[in-house]
Amino acid sequence: MSMFCYQCQEAAKGKGCEIRGVCGKSEETAKLQDLLVYTVKGISEIVTKKGIDVNTLGATNGEVLSSLFMTITNANFDDDALESQIRKMQAARDAILRGAPSEGLGDAATYKADRREAMLEKAASVGVKATENEDIRSLRELITYGVKGMAAYAEHARNLGKEDPEIYAFIYKAMAATLDSSLTADALVALTLETGKYGVNVMALLDEANTSRFGNPEITKVSIGVRKNPSILISGHDLTDLEQLLEQTKGTGVDVYTHGEMLPAHYYPAFKKYDNFAGNYGNSWWKQLTEFESFRGPILFTTNCIVPPRSEEVKSRIFTTGSAGFPGCRHISADANGKKDFSEVIALAKTLPAPDEIERGEIVGGFAHSQVMAVADKVVDAVKSGAIRKFFVMAGCDGRMNSREYYTEFAEKLPKDTVILTAGCAKYRYNKLNLGDIGGIPRVLDAGQCNDSYSLAVIALKLKEVFGLDDINKLPIAYNIAWYEQKACIVLLALLYLGVKNIHLGPTLPAFLSPNVAKVLVETFGIGGIGSAEDDIKMFMA
Repeated sequence: MSMFCYQCQEAAKGKGCEIRGVCGKSEETAKLQDLLVYTVKGISEIVTKKGIDVNTLGATNGEVLSSLFMTITNANFDDDALESQIRKMQAARDAILRGAPSEGLGDAATYKADRREAMLEKAASVGVKATENEDIRSLRELITYGVKGMAAYAEHARNLGKEDPEIYAFIYKAMAATLDSSLTADALVALTLETGKYGVNVMALLDEANTSRFGNPEITKVSIGVRKNPSILISGHDLTDLEQLLEQTKGTGVDVYTHGEMLPAHYYPAFKKYDNFAGNYGNSWWKQLTEFESFRGPILFTTNCIVPPRSEEVKSRIFTTGSAGFPGCRHISADANGKKDFSEVIALAKTLPAPDEIERGEIVGGFAHSQVMAVADKVVDAVKSGAIRKFFVMAGCDGRMNSREYYTEFAEKLPKDTVILTAGCAKYRYNKLNLGDIGGIPRVLDAGQCNDSYSLAVIALKLKEVFGLDDINKLPIAYNIAWYEQKACIVLLALLYLGVKNIHLGPTLPAFLSPNVAKVLVETFGIGGIGSAEDDIKMFMA
């Protein structure tokens, strides 16, 4: 069986990639990722069926998170790293199994493949299409992709010292369930909603981890120009990596700029003490092919959002860490205490020119739940007076398709008495537009990274309470969300678990939703797609 992957929004022809991923991954990479996920499923089956306490698993819990994170779109293209992780997880699986009888366990818990060739041969039979029933396959993959997003957020929280055994236990339960042929479609639908429940929990955990370490985000103006010092560009999502990089560059004469989803780091008080934390460079992840050329200095990827570089010169300046990886790029691992040595990155920066300026000005963000709730009275008064007629949640991911220009057009054409609530890199479609404010309240309120969609849910639930409503869907809030990869999947499932209905998802509905599963989501939750910006605005405002 050749590769088949349809986990991201850019799946070839809206159906799936079968020769090479649109993301750039090869068939071999895709197969190794499939086998890594399959191995995690085997571990999950052992833990679940044998009733093993997750608190006894120690580092294996973290390796499960990393394994799933490595298979998220645009995270890791390094076949050697994937092979090494498969070996590590097979060893962890076998160590757990030595303490429990193997009766009643399936192939994922017991298979052997110790060479690359054997791994690829095995992977050909355990990928997405190994599940023949289209609806069961669709639900299994929806759960798997939600769990991948959950694992990514749990890894960030773990890096900050925050863990929740219940989240680990659910990950094992959910992944084991995708191997269980006795589960009906109805049982998998119920598990899908339960995945959303733990999605809320993991985003709350990460919110606590971030704010307890770095403080509550504050309304902040972020420079998008450049200075004249040698510089490092940090991309991805992991704030622990950023903290360590800023500590190690302090006093060196090397500036640090954020890129993509790292922009919201500027909103945290703890990072404002660093004089060399210079600003944000560039735009969304997919523009990196040109923006990395003009940056001139080293680029550090802390997580996903890697686009295979076009030139060896740019590639020579890229470093990866954590679950990220790209062949030929230097990878920086943590020691036993979680510390990373970025001296090689800093040394390279000192030999390279300062970034070329590609724009000037500032952008404003930092509207997480604590900041918005601090001015809740002002917001409520604006709604009651009619100054604000509606809020639009436009969170999620950006992507390369021309159809995503819809979101810029949508933001531009929204009535002037509406406010956009955003999180994730989707904001780059409109966060530099001059949309004005309403009585001092900016019309674009950026809560932060994709995981900070949790903030938008907290804000909605608080407004429901303030207005004395019995249903979150009675609020003057509409949801027009863009998606790209698996972290958006867990955000969507979290919103569904919280009871949010009539979410519109674009620019296309996921290829992994079978017609019957899509029908369930439409009939039960009012999930819809997008049309033209003008028609959709009329529909939302009606």
